[in-house]
Amino acid sequence: MTRRLTGWLGELLITAGVLVLLFVAWQLWWTDVTAERVQGRLVQTLTDDFGSGRDGTVGHDEFPELGTAKAFAVIRVPRFGADFARPVIEGVGRPVLALGVGHYTDSAAPGAVGNFAVAGHRTTYGRPFHDIDRLRAGDRVIVETQPTVYVYEVTSHEIVRPWQTEVIAPVPDRPGATPTERMITMTSCHPKYSATQRYITHGRLVKAVPRAQWRLADWTSVEG
Repeated sequence: MTRRLTGWLGELLITAGVLVLLFVAWQLWWTDVTAERVQGRLVQTLTDDFGSGRDGTVGHDEFPELGTAKAFAVIRVPRFGADFARPVIEGVGRPVLALGVGHYTDSAAPGAVGNFAVAGHRTTYGRPFHDIDRLRAGDRVIVETQPTVYVYEVTSHEIVRPWQTEVIAPVPDRPGATPTERMITMTSCHPKYSATQRYITHGRLVKAVPRAQWRLADWTSVEG
């Protein structure tokens, strides 16, 4: 009887181990596959809207996955690859971040005075900011909207705890200060495969190009 119980226990442990491995595979691989597919479609839809002169936002009617959120911009980071592009969506909740890069709704709009702050997964769900730690001073971060394309340059980075929200203040790390510059802040989990800290990259606006004058090929080098 003892031998039989031991055998059953061993089989249960093996089954549990297989289930854990399947869950990890789903979390680390399959979510990337499905999320990248949706994100690619969102980017293409936004790009088509920008080119046609429509309002430049995509919502529930075209992508039910968005719920009440709207996608309104495309972010490109040449350091992440010449063809890297992700949709920017209002909000930073879990459903939004599964579909692209989220915009902290209380932060500035792209190109505006203040801090345009965004968040993205570092692992799973397309992991748009997987290589955020590879960004260097002078690297370009391009944010496309319907009327204007904004080119930022990376200035600095820092690693903070999740509750240190002053990094996305209108003047980063100076809560209550009045902004005079046009900044971008990118946030993601740190280290990879953990959420104990946040990796923060700051940048400043260096160019605003009207959509009619925009040529992506002119700006795809890694550094300005």
